[in-house]
Amino acid sequence: MTDRYEYVPPHLLRRRVRDIASGIEGELMAVINENVSAGLHPHWIELAYVRGPSGREFSTAVDNIEPAGLHPRQLT
Repeated sequence: MTDRYEYVPPHLLRRRVRDIASGIEGELMAVINENVSAGLHPHWIELAYVRGPSGREFSTAVDNIEPAGLHPRQLT
């Protein structure tokens, strides 16, 4: 793929989520499969973009996202 970004349809899009790493809750705006390589060999990772309470969006690894309001033990 020659594009630098590829959109991935998330099941939690536009829903309230929590970033496990920071504990911040917000609305999941997008999940993007992004080429983060600066070199010749592509390195793709899935990043989740969350709009936090301040209105600013931040990115985090998709694996760090969980539905808000659920304790991690409730997810299994």
